[in-house]
Amino acid sequence: MLTLMLLALGGIVVRLAFLQVRDNPELEALGMQQRVRTVTLPARRGEILDRFGVPLAVTREARDIYVDPRYVVDARSEAGTIADVLDLREREVRATLESDGTFAYVDRQVDLEVADRLDALGLPGIGFLEVPKRYYPAGALAPQVLGFVNVDGAGAAGLESAYDDILAGTPGERTAELSADGLPISSGLDTVVEPVPGSTMHTTLDRQMQYMVQAALERAVRSNGALGGTAVVMDPITREVLAMATFPGFDPNAYSDAPIDAMRNRAVTDAFEPGSVNKIITAAAALETGAVSLDERFRVASSMKVGPFTIRDSHEHPIESMTIGDIITESSNIGAAMIAEQVGSVTLGSFMERFGYGRPTGVGFPGEAAGALLPGDQWDEVIRATVSYGQGISVTPLQMANVYATIADRGLWMQPTIVRGFERPDGTFDEAEVRRTRRVVRPDTAQLLTSMLASAVQEGTGVNAQIPGYQVAGKTGTSRKLDDNGHYVQRYHASFAGFLPAADPRVVIAVSIDEPRTVYGGLAAAPLFQEIARYAIQRLAIPAAPPVAFTPRAQGSS
Repeated sequence: MLTLMLLALGGIVVRLAFLQVRDNPELEALGMQQRVRTVTLPARRGEILDRFGVPLAVTREARDIYVDPRYVVDARSEAGTIADVLDLREREVRATLESDGTFAYVDRQVDLEVADRLDALGLPGIGFLEVPKRYYPAGALAPQVLGFVNVDGAGAAGLESAYDDILAGTPGERTAELSADGLPISSGLDTVVEPVPGSTMHTTLDRQMQYMVQAALERAVRSNGALGGTAVVMDPITREVLAMATFPGFDPNAYSDAPIDAMRNRAVTDAFEPGSVNKIITAAAALETGAVSLDERFRVASSMKVGPFTIRDSHEHPIESMTIGDIITESSNIGAAMIAEQVGSVTLGSFMERFGYGRPTGVGFPGEAAGALLPGDQWDEVIRATVSYGQGISVTPLQMANVYATIADRGLWMQPTIVRGFERPDGTFDEAEVRRTRRVVRPDTAQLLTSMLASAVQEGTGVNAQIPGYQVAGKTGTSRKLDDNGHYVQRYHASFAGFLPAADPRVVIAVSIDEPRTVYGGLAAAPLFQEIARYAIQRLAIPAAPPVAFTPRAQGSS
């Protein structure tokens, strides 16, 4: 017996020696792994504000609801109760409660009041985690611009995505030793690295302006029986975007219910053929280079053969004697093609590039389209003719708005912006990056172009954009759309771009309506421009200015 006891004791001693000496580091690490838990502490996401500091996106407290299936007593009964409180499908909840493992989410980012109702029921196995939830106080206000944040707290679209690293901040972590039943060990390890909150974004948007523009755009789309539309409102001097609207829209508070197409910020991501709003660039190239003089006259018919094709004006008319001012005012395709012929393909193409075509504006929005512009040295006579009146190229609504802002700002192109800067948690404000600028045309050329645009509204195709007491400078555009095979079909984009007052521009507005029943820019888009402009006059307290003089006009036809 003594021998057996000594052998047993010796075996225990040897085993203890192995455990405490040879295997000690490995077992100690395993023990720590079992006891120590590190939990990520999410950083509070920075707010997004409008230009006056009004919140557009904020973060508030919510709850993630989870289950440990090991402790669920009656899955069927609990599933029915949970489904009623959280408005979920009972079958899916029950499957979660009966799943394998020790942890599964039941629902994410649940509002506090709803989570508290469920917590009060004391259901076995159900737990709650404190989490931040992104909330958009104004609902469907500028949703395509702001974007949204997914359930994991990451920006998934719009500005939320583009500046996610700045808004999100830096997560912290808490490391603690827990007992087998998950309770903290009082004398155990407990360290906390505090999270660093994200910076607050200050945008250039005007919340009130944005709301009104969205409402006006929706009315215009519905009244014209159109598929959708876009609108951009911009300060021509600072190039700050005051409003950017796309219809149809969605509510970012319930983004999972929204169609994918409604999430696109079409003012930045979608390009279309601009049509006659592009004729002002043709005129700019002609005047800046001296290829055409103000009093030079063209014999303009209602149709013209160009290569194997025939191009036409929007209506039949006899041969008319027209100056460059007449051609812009009356929006003659034939006249624009004749001007382009004198300017030349390479020169006209270079002016399109100088006005910003063929590359993103750099506004800082994800997925910004460059549009399509073939280099001028690759044009034939047909491309030159069609490009002169806005077919055969594509631009975004923001690019087009910036073209008219360039004219309004006396010929200076400037990179537009939608973000003013970021306010750090310590109160330091970081201005947005310095923006690019370049001279496109001389100030006197810009003034001549302004007078032509004012004439187009006063006497030409843009009469529906007139505002009593204010001289509007702008241009209509109507362009046919392409089908999937690249063929033109009888579906149209109607647009209008302009600014006011003509002599002292304070606001630029560009609108586009997709497939309106009324077809033409003067009928579908110009009234929308007028409605937005009327509100902008009040909102921005824009004073009237003396009218600009019109450029020479030819009299009669021959």
